Amino acid sequence: MDRIKKLSEIIVNHSIKVKEGEKVLITYQSSDTMPLVKSLVEEIIKHKGVPTIKYIDPEISNMIKENLTDEIIENKKNTLKFEVEEYDSFIQIRYTLSDYYDRTVDQELNNKLKKALSKYKDIQINKKKWVLLNYPSYIDAYKAKMTYNKFFDFAMDVMTVDYDMMYRDMLPLKKLMESTDKVRIKGEGTDITFSIKGLPAIICSGESNIPDGEVFTAPVKESVNGTITFNTTSPYDGYMFEGVSLTFKNGKIVEAKCKNNSEKLNQILDTDEGSRYVGEFSFGLNPKILNPIGDILYDEKIGGSIHFTPGSAYKECFNGNVSDIHWDMVLIQRKDYGGGEIYFDDVLIRKDGEFILDELKNLNYD
Repeated sequence: MDRIKKLSEIIVNHSIKVKEGEKVLITYQSSDTMPLVKSLVEEIIKHKGVPTIKYIDPEISNMIKENLTDEIIENKKNTLKFEVEEYDSFIQIRYTLSDYYDRTVDQELNNKLKKALSKYKDIQINKKKWVLLNYPSYIDAYKAKMTYNKFFDFAMDVMTVDYDMMYRDMLPLKKLMESTDKVRIKGEGTDITFSIKGLPAIICSGESNIPDGEVFTAPVKESVNGTITFNTTSPYDGYMFEGVSLTFKNGKIVEAKCKNNSEKLNQILDTDEGSRYVGEFSFGLNPKILNPIGDILYDEKIGGSIHFTPGSAYKECFNGNVSDIHWDMVLIQRKDYGGGEIYFDDVLIRKDGEFILDELKNLNYD
């Protein structure tokens, strides 16, 4: 089967499950993505859905954000309000042209825009069906240190894994997480503890993100203590942070540093009251993603990794933390990245990126 067709079938049938009469908004950023856009439209029509396409040029979008006014913010809010009221499902196809958009946008105005949109973003994320993916671009290939053709093949492989099998393999981990109280993570520059008691574990197997492959929960808000040091790039609003290290006391980040821009790191973490608390703890479990490329949609799914997230918790696993930021930071614990250990209630469950409990071994990378 053609890989573009297979991907569109996964999105329409598995991710958003289009039904007759449902309105679907497809947003895309480059004419290079048109093979997928056309295939999606065909698949939606086959299911008697109602597709609409919307092109957003990243350069023009960034230009508008550089010149935000109250009137522009209000217009953006009203546009999003119309969309969440009009459409049943959303497919967002991103296409990387630069990692540095938003870097030239005034931070206070950008935060004001996020606050203005938050009500309708919440409806879109929590009450509508949606899926987000990055169509492979030449910039992505460069970051992955691959030729474009090789990266395209890689991207299609990781986006079209068997999500039904992935879901079944994740069920034992979900069960274990939901019966666990204390988590301890150890590794180079890392020794951190927290509780996940009473919080649900959520399986992510192709419903909203493509590629996918994670099981997440959230720490009890004030239970986090110790230090965690991340060994992948942590991008945020056009800035790239290397070697981020966070130290917690009773849930709050009391020290934050990195190798290249600690001042900006702390500025972001001072966005609001909730941005120094953690809203998510997750295992990366896609067996075909092994190395970071600086794109969080891929990097947070790396086999043998975890991510820890300053900022807002998801409503489906809400630990009480609310923030305008949600910043996934990734730590790979495989031997080739320095190793590490994870304990649940003082029992070792994963060492050097490999699960050691029999019921979890299907989740180990090849």
